Amino acid sequence: MNQYMKHDAAIKELNAKNLSSVHGHNKFSDLTDSEYKNLLGDHTHFEAGLNFGNTIMPDLKNVSNADSFSWIDEGAVTPVKDQGHCGSCWTFSATGVLEGAHFLATGELLSFSEQQFVDCATAEWDNYGCNGGLSANAFEYGTTHTIELEADYPYTAVDGTCAYDESKGVITVTEWSWVYPRQSPDALKAALTIQPTSVSVDANCNAFHSYTSGVLTSEAGCGTSLDHAIMAVGWGSENGVDYWLVKNSWGSDWGEEGYIKIGIEDGVGVVGIQTRPVVASTN
Repeated sequence: MNQYMKHDAAIKELNAKNLSSVHGHNKFSDLTDSEYKNLLGDHTHFEAGLNFGNTIMPDLKNVSNADSFSWIDEGAVTPVKDQGHCGSCWTFSATGVLEGAHFLATGELLSFSEQQFVDCATAEWDNYGCNGGLSANAFEYGTTHTIELEADYPYTAVDGTCAYDESKGVITVTEWSWVYPRQSPDALKAALTIQPTSVSVDANCNAFHSYTSGVLTSEAGCGTSLDHAIMAVGWGSENGVDYWLVKNSWGSDWGEEGYIKIGIEDGVGVVGIQTRPVVASTN
């Protein structure tokens, strides 16, 4: 109850500011700070992964002038999933990108296994299951291992023993790339024009976890220290505020049916969203 009342006061304070975002109670309202942080599995100390992989510089001359675009409308996005009380957000961001890439290559939308990454793409790839990792490191694992379907390797929300079965694998990662220049709205939009894109954000703030609708902007007071991996699937504008449309992994009962609209601002972006986008392709 104490935690609920603390969050209640914070929500009322946020909504009193008449921000472009609306905030309310949800399944996280009674969590302690440490319990909530357990959901945030994309940590800055995992940035060893930034030292490898390719870089892609999308042609900024081809940045779309469309007012809105969504890979959901194109059929490239699976339904919102729920990571539960496991810091495995990095795996959901990774599978979302791979699901989109496979759809764009074949026209077939499949749901890939997060649990395979949790159990198997571990310390050797600088990932630690429910204790965090990087989607880029998951992609690196996928360059040498086939990725199984969700149905064949279902999600359990706990660390388990690797039960990888190569014969059940459907895809491999043919290439993955950091999007450059970093801290550029145009670069992220150009990447998004090509495919759904993994992004990392600072989700450790009241405004993020209590988000219910609208556009989250820097006025909400969140930081930019990256701790949560999600997936950008498009962009749009609401009441004159431009935003990135982002798929989260906290279930469809959070935010706007599992999604959040994050304002488009220069530099690192709101909650650091433009800091380190990454994309991948599949066979």
